[in-house]
Amino acid sequence: MQGIILAIAAYSLWGLFPLFFSYLSDISPVEVVTHRIIWSLVAMLLLGLVLRRWGKLLAALQDKKLLAWMGLSALLIGINWMTYIWAVTNHRVLESSLGYFMTPVVSLMLARLFFKEQLHPLQAWAGLFATVAIVWEFISLGAIPWISLVLSMAFAFYGVVRKYCNIDGISGLTVEMFWLLPLGLTWIGWQVFGLHNAVAFGSTPKITLLLISSGFVTALPLVLFAMAARRADLSIVGFIMYINPTIQFLIAVFVLNEAYPPQRMVTFCIIWFALLLFMIGLWKMRKTN
Repeated sequence: MQGIILAIAAYSLWGLFPLFFSYLSDISPVEVVTHRIIWSLVAMLLLGLVLRRWGKLLAALQDKKLLAWMGLSALLIGINWMTYIWAVTNHRVLESSLGYFMTPVVSLMLARLFFKEQLHPLQAWAGLFATVAIVWEFISLGAIPWISLVLSMAFAFYGVVRKYCNIDGISGLTVEMFWLLPLGLTWIGWQVFGLHNAVAFGSTPKITLLLISSGFVTALPLVLFAMAARRADLSIVGFIMYINPTIQFLIAVFVLNEAYPPQRMVTFCIIWFALLLFMIGLWKMRKTN
């Protein structure tokens, strides 16, 4: 039950992200992600100091096999961040919402593949309908929903790696940020000392505060998610994720007023039907057990 509560909290916070990052839409997505890395690391180090987690962090840093796996999870979350920020800054929150609607089904299939978690026939049908939704998107709009696919695949595989790694949420995110930090610092150095000099940080107090806050805003739900993934079945954690895209969908339509073609609503309807099958299958499995 604790894992479910942690997952609900994490996904609710993620659902509100479009509101926060829409204020940074005029800034390069690379700079936004770079500051998410830097300030998330600062937040994790401070939290680790307060909670006295330095021992666990040092132990993790000495485990070469664990570090290699955490490098993979860092790569996956970095891809997810970059894609998501690009989508928000380019007013494509609906597509990111679709990606996170797809993620529970992808997580379900990966949970079955890697952890041999039980799969109800209705959940298999849910996977089939999710595939139909992608095919429909391609046929009706003439393009594969790459934002949705990248977000769903990157985050679902991130959940797999984090469930496999024996590391707590705070230490895990800290190690991931250590992995990504050189890339972020390299980009900043290229911008500041190169010919571009186009960083937004320090241009105004508002932008500077928002960029610093992005790390702390990022850190909390990621820690909650990592804790949830260690305490509950990956399929359940993945299912609860529907809270996130639902909030994002409502924000995109009613707050950000994003336009969308009618064909995309068919895609959403198919995905929602897949989620309904998923829920029924999950309920029947729990009832049987």
